[in-house]
Amino acid sequence: MKERIQKILSARGTCSRRKAEEYIKHGLVKVNGRIAELGNKTDPDKDMIEVDGKVIEDRKEMLYYVMNKPIGIESTNKRKTNEKQTSESKTKSVRDLLPPKFQGKIYPVGRLDKETSGLLLFTNDGVLAYRLTHPKFYHEKEYEVTVDKPIPDGSLRKLKDGIKILGKKTKPTVIKKLSGRKFTIALTEGMNRQIRRMCQKVGYPVKKLRRIRIVTLTDNDLEEGCIRKLTDKERCELLKAINI
Repeated sequence: MKERIQKILSARGTCSRRKAEEYIKHGLVKVNGRIAELGNKTDPDKDMIEVDGKVIEDRKEMLYYVMNKPIGIESTNKRKTNEKQTSESKTKSVRDLLPPKFQGKIYPVGRLDKETSGLLLFTNDGVLAYRLTHPKFYHEKEYEVTVDKPIPDGSLRKLKDGIKILGKKTKPTVIKKLSGRKFTIALTEGMNRQIRRMCQKVGYPVKKLRRIRIVTLTDNDLEEGCIRKLTDKERCELLKAINI
């Protein structure tokens, strides 16, 4: 069945639809050796599609997994080859928590700092990763925050309305108070150590920080250090929410 070229490229994880349109406008996309134009349709099962001289692969299996990252583990998926593997340094990154069959096949989307626990998405879907990490898309990520002492409503309002950190005012957030020292906060941006800096700025340092939601994805039952595959429903809801 014929489809618009930009839809095919997005579905195969080559790039976003908007980026595909840019490639087409600049003459970087060919179908069966001929330069494509915006609005062209083609059959991905019959026609050869090239992007910047490279024939795109048939749609690969897209993998979607979620991990409950423990405190003390780095989010990087890269192995430090120049570091001696001692008993103290053996498990330092989320890569070490992945089953061997997934290492090098799925990658963490975004980061959680070493002192933060909670949900971390893994995938080989480049478009999804781009949509979730690029600041222009404003997708919500929610955290449960515990501070060092009871925080008054006035300070929570400051966090909600936005405060200046790193030379820039943070965007408005959604906050729900859970107890004197605990609340949830939903962000649509991801400045470096943003929540910790925001709480420090109003005088209530963070004692514990846990990510509890990524757009539509939640899981309160996943044990720390464990990873599981997204259900079909979770995958569809997530992709729909970010317009893929």
